[in-house]
Amino acid sequence: MSDDRDLAGDLATAAGRLLMDIRAESGLRGKELGAEGDRRSNDLLLARLAAERPDDSVLSEESADDKRRLDAQRVWIVDPVDGTREYGTDDHADWAVHVALWHADRGLIAGAVALPALGITYVDDSEPVSPVTGLAASPRGEHPRVVVSASRAPDFSQAVADAVGGEVLPMGSAGAKAMAVVRGEADAYVHAGGQYEWDSAAPVAVAAAKGLWCGRIDGSELVYNQDDTYLPDLIICRPELRDAILGVTAAS
Repeated sequence: MSDDRDLAGDLATAAGRLLMDIRAESGLRGKELGAEGDRRSNDLLLARLAAERPDDSVLSEESADDKRRLDAQRVWIVDPVDGTREYGTDDHADWAVHVALWHADRGLIAGAVALPALGITYVDDSEPVSPVTGLAASPRGEHPRVVVSASRAPDFSQAVADAVGGEVLPMGSAGAKAMAVVRGEADAYVHAGGQYEWDSAAPVAVAAAKGLWCGRIDGSELVYNQDDTYLPDLIICRPELRDAILGVTAAS
């Protein structure tokens, strides 16, 4: 049996490869491509988890919520396509696949974020991450970058950038933004436009393992496998920027 981290990485990578094949071969675009990708990626993830971790529960964006997970010791939290709109749009690389594992006593214990259009999967280990091109508009300069949702940027986005002496950079999926911070292409990711557990669980597992600070905009902990899966806000940032960012977001 593979360990959980290896399995998370393998699942995210396999789903990403399937999504790339669907994108290339189906002839679909836009919402139809997004719907097909969501369905087939979810089917793959559920089938693999049923075969390889039959005793674990699963919380997926694309499946009915089985509340038995609330009493489970281990719950996989997955987003088969994070950034469906970007996935359905030609020439967009800012979409992802999220696979995380939550433990009742230890919280998030494994996570993987695949960026299939870049051919990269990040897992929750402490290995150094090399910069790549493909998401940020240009290499980061001397001023910190704060990545935000391209469609639902928080009202305080510019205030956060001003507080750290930086600039705002809109980008697609949560996974893409979080991994831009992991790679050092950006310095912080702030969000307050509404998310669910599957949007942040895997990115947070990876980012925390790489030494980044992760929490809610009021400074509190991100808590997973709740009855209500709505987890609307998020900060992932370099630790030294935490206090400056919270000085803005906690007061909003």
